[in-house]
Amino acid sequence: MENGAYLISTVLTLMVVSYVGINSSKKIKSAKDFSIGGRNFSSSKVAASIIGTLVGGASTIGTAQAAFVSGANGMWFTLGASLGCLFLGLFLARPLREANIYTIPEYMIKYYGNTARTASSIISSIAIFVHITGQVLAAVAIFTTLFLIGETVAVFITVLLIISYIFFGGFLGSSLVGSIKTVLLYLTLSISTFIVLKGFNGFGGLGVAFPRDPWFNLFSEGISTALAQGFALVIGVCSTQTYLQAIFSGRTAQESRRGAFLSALLIPPIGIMSTLIGLFMRANYPEIISKQALPLFVINYLNPAIGGVVIGTLIISVVATGAGLTLGISTMLSRDIYKTLINKNATDKQELFSLRISVLGVLLLTTLLVLFNLDSLILQWAFLSMTLRGTVVFMPLITILVLKDKTPRKAGLISMIVAPVVTILLSVLKLTAIDPLYLGMGASTLIITGYYFINKK
Repeated sequence: MENGAYLISTVLTLMVVSYVGINSSKKIKSAKDFSIGGRNFSSSKVAASIIGTLVGGASTIGTAQAAFVSGANGMWFTLGASLGCLFLGLFLARPLREANIYTIPEYMIKYYGNTARTASSIISSIAIFVHITGQVLAAVAIFTTLFLIGETVAVFITVLLIISYIFFGGFLGSSLVGSIKTVLLYLTLSISTFIVLKGFNGFGGLGVAFPRDPWFNLFSEGISTALAQGFALVIGVCSTQTYLQAIFSGRTAQESRRGAFLSALLIPPIGIMSTLIGLFMRANYPEIISKQALPLFVINYLNPAIGGVVIGTLIISVVATGAGLTLGISTMLSRDIYKTLINKNATDKQELFSLRISVLGVLLLTTLLVLFNLDSLILQWAFLSMTLRGTVVFMPLITILVLKDKTPRKAGLISMIVAPVVTILLSVLKLTAIDPLYLGMGASTLIITGYYFINKK
């Protein structure tokens, strides 16, 4: 980067946020504090935790890129995420918070047994792990493009940032970083949107520069494709340990519900602002590589001091998402594997130690994958990650909430294994034009429904 002011401003932003994450360790006295913030979060902290991990590279850089290529249909990620949070607040937040649990597999043990809990934890962890690797790769792309450093150095910088966000402060550190990230995103994207609208001479200029179809049509790639993308996000949000961990952290069920609703309200504007930036860059720089739309806007149109903060915020967005997902896996590994299968009588200190070791283990594996340059594999399986989480958890979880004690016990384990296998096979073999998400969810529904009627007879 030619202007050193960008570098200085970016580094200072990252240092401040990392300090907040590390400094939060002073309030961590137990495994409960580390994994769910001591169950003492207000609605705003719950929302910060959800947004901190849900709004990452896809919501900002990815949405601007999609808008640059095809217009407003790139907003489906943030729209789907918002609908997922709304569903979470309406139907899941209260029963999950009142259950006083740490992980989703813990909630399922009463209805499906220990084996199902273990299977759910392992398969969900694998699905989330794929997404973490993608987040690291996204951060590496930002570092190598803007700062002209090598991939290996960028990988280690990214992993160190993730460690600083959660290794010491756990979920509290993640929430604090999420709060700062949300404020910075709104501030920097608002400034950027003001510049965009000024460049277009208001919203009317957008209509002059771009025809309504396809640029302002949410369904320009087909209704079924758009709905599948939104549906995948709804299911993924309601099935991912990381986002539900925020619900578990609420002071009361009401605080958790409000936090989910607040997230649903705050996420869409980020997608709208990123979309406007993508359209602006398409109108003025149609020859650039699409993924560079947002970073190049920052360099070309923002003061270096503010631009550095924006770049730092984008890096934080990507890294914080990876950090939250890492914490979600670590909590499941500690609670559902270590404390259930390895050391049932683990003390609180031992459990806290296992949480931190799990964080390091997950990030070590992530580092190895990225260093072996599995870019194409990660990009190919990124969307599958969200789908897999849904096929493992969503239907078994909804079944418990609907049927309660009438839940067919054997159906859970079989569904958790068969549904993701069906999804993977159909995705890899491409045997049908129907979205694998629908078929995986259909398989899960058929298995549970079949067992329900067999038990009823």
